[in-house]
Amino acid sequence: MGDNRSDFDHGIPMSDETERQQEADLAAVGTAERTVSADAGDAATQSTGNKVEDAKQAIRDNAGKVGQQASDKVRGLAAQGQERAGGALDQLSRMLTDAAGQVDDKLGAQYGQYARQAATSVQGLSDQVRNKDVDELLEDARGFVRKSPAVAIGAAAAIGFVLARLVSAGIDDQRGDRA
Repeated sequence: MGDNRSDFDHGIPMSDETERQQEADLAAVGTAERTVSADAGDAATQSTGNKVEDAKQAIRDNAGKVGQQASDKVRGLAAQGQERAGGALDQLSRMLTDAAGQVDDKLGAQYGQYARQAATSVQGLSDQVRNKDVDELLEDARGFVRKSPAVAIGAAAAIGFVLARLVSAGIDDQRGDRA
């Protein structure tokens, strides 16, 4: 028996002890194979799980970046709108002040004083719009709507009417320029 072949290879019958040992060895090899296979499956599953988690995290990161960019853009637009609104309110205040003199002449000093008070109020609103942060303005608007929803709806309707008239007048002016 100089070579390393098993008893089975030599055609020699195995003893019960040898047979039991070989069955135990085969069982151990089978268990080891299943363990290695399970470990490989777990590693593959874990690797796939890690890839999925990495992909989810990348999506969250990108969504956060896009959300931040959108927020920055909205804040920039809101700041521009804030500046424009302040300018428009300043113009309205000047128009009311200029009109107050005419109102004095046509309707009386009492009504002219109303126009001046309105101009002062509009100027104060303009100052508030310019000096407050966008978030503060939004919170003020929310608070106003909560306290006086009917007034807020009426103001929104009036502003919409005025804007529609202004847009309509602008369109009519453009048509007149072309003719």
